[in-house]
Amino acid sequence: MRDALPGKRELRAELLAARRGLGDDQARLAATALARQALTLPELAEAATVAAYVSVGSEPGTRALLDALRARGVRVLLPVLLADNDLDWGAYEGAEHLARAGRGLLEPEGRRLGADAVLEADAVLLPGLAVDSHGTRLGRGGGSYDRVLARLAGAGADPALVVLLYANEVVARVPREPHDHPVHAVVTPEGVRRFL
Repeated sequence: MRDALPGKRELRAELLAARRGLGDDQARLAATALARQALTLPELAEAATVAAYVSVGSEPGTRALLDALRARGVRVLLPVLLADNDLDWGAYEGAEHLARAGRGLLEPEGRRLGADAVLEADAVLLPGLAVDSHGTRLGRGGGSYDRVLARLAGAGADPALVVLLYANEVVARVPREPHDHPVHAVVTPEGVRRFL
């Protein structure tokens, strides 16, 4: 997806460079703290189904959170990237049931549930690179999650939308486009901030 607004490309480059500068120990500590903070959210504590994702590379770590949700009996849905950049979904059955996929992603093995499976989620954990004080999320630019958010809005579904970031990725302003949907909260290793 091409960015219609100037500034998105530069902001992405800056934030990705900062992520690459994190050491392995810092990333591990941040992932543990992120899971602890996220598990305090009532939206996750009360959820029967959570759509999430498996972090890769320098993204804020999600594996401890995925395992904690599953241990609570929460049905966790993970995305499967389709050829057109849309997302299908599969159930998370543990780290041993994740398979390597294109673009360095890890996806659930097993049955595909269809793109509309996300409509069953009580909460959707979103990847991103930044969020601003209005809840505008900056993604990587592929448009996959823009489609998910549009699908949710089009179906009248209203799950909690939560983005998982490092503290420095909560910024003053993210360039906003008409298709951008604000999120309800951001979780960082340092805490939770709500927007709506």
